[in-house]
Amino acid sequence: QVQLVESPGGVAQAGTNLRLSCKASGQTSSLYAMGWFRQGVGKEREFVAAIIWAGNHTEYADSVKGRFTISRDFAEDAVYLQMNSLKRDDTALYYCAAHPRWAPQATLSRGMDYWGKGALVTVLS
Repeated sequence: QVQLVESPGGVAQAGTNLRLSCKASGQTSSLYAMGWFRQGVGKEREFVAAIIWAGNHTEYADSVKGRFTISRDFAEDAVYLQMNSLKRDDTALYYCAAHPRWAPQATLSRGMDYWGKGALVTVLS
């Protein structure tokens, strides 16, 4: 089992930056990938970004490519999401997620096995 705890979200003006962090605990040595998903009001949950824990390969949704950066810290068992040039459409509940075994990106983009409780990000225009 893996437990995930996100940092609190926040409120930001459009065009500014915000950083989310997520700390994993439990059986972190078995992790294959970690990622971020988000769900806006009245919207379905969507994939944002993922990182392969050992290889550092990253994937991004087209909507955030070039603005968001996912990174990880082995020593802290943490993953981060640097969100730059925020837009109002980025307003959502952001979930940290983790997956314990190999899966193709298409599968990871649909969801992972472990989830945090979410961090609310509100972008004001």
